[in-house]
Amino acid sequence: MREDLLAWATAIVGPILEVHPLHDGQGPWRLVTRDRSVVLRAPTPRVGPAMIATGATALRVAERHHLPAPRLIAADLSASLETDLPGTTSWPVGTPETLRAAGAALTRLHAIELQPADHLPFRPRPIAVDDFATDRRTGRMPTTALLDEADNVVRAHGLPPSPSVFLHGDVWPGNMLWSAGTVAALIDWKTAGVGAPGVDLSELRKQTAITFGPTAPAHVLEGWQQAIDREALHVSYWDAVAALNTRTTLYSPLATTRRDDFLREALSQLH
Repeated sequence: MREDLLAWATAIVGPILEVHPLHDGQGPWRLVTRDRSVVLRAPTPRVGPAMIATGATALRVAERHHLPAPRLIAADLSASLETDLPGTTSWPVGTPETLRAAGAALTRLHAIELQPADHLPFRPRPIAVDDFATDRRTGRMPTTALLDEADNVVRAHGLPPSPSVFLHGDVWPGNMLWSAGTVAALIDWKTAGVGAPGVDLSELRKQTAITFGPTAPAHVLEGWQQAIDREALHVSYWDAVAALNTRTTLYSPLATTRRDDFLREALSQLH
């Protein structure tokens, strides 16, 4: 860690006794002081200053609306400090109850209507800093017939009308803190923004389909509860968008097969 970042954090939270990198030897970092631990976020090779600013802005919105999320301690143009929350990112077994709890965790978030603003941009897809569909379309990544078909269908369909709500932007198991069988908080808000609820909801559906199998996404949707017609969610469209914004080959053959099955189901509904 850079000495200037450590000095900045020390000036805010006091003497730092331990520093623990939380991602492959890089940031964010857990800083341990005499009486608490905090999380320092700063640019790394995979995270730029704009993402740090987005995360800090999102945490301000989360605090204003009393959402279960870390609280921002301090931020400047290149770093932020936030509270370190208890809990584990290891999911309980993927039962209908825990899957519904995961879906329900998005309910309060999506009740907040917002328009794009500085550091909270419009998000047309989850993890919007990546665009794997375009990478395939332009030859920067290999593709498959299924992914090409889905890309064509999604582009022909066009962006459906939707309310503009607060989005986490990267809802996957590693960004959910669990405690006593329920989601205690959402963490890592660096790709937050505003847009359709389906951006978050379908990303979570896709992630659970890959992790737990084809019946999991339905339970996620059961847990998400908003005063909106389910047809107006355009779930199949956003499911396809979420599946497209993955690498062509995932981390295991089973994961790739489950992603493809999830995508085929979305396409069958869109057709």
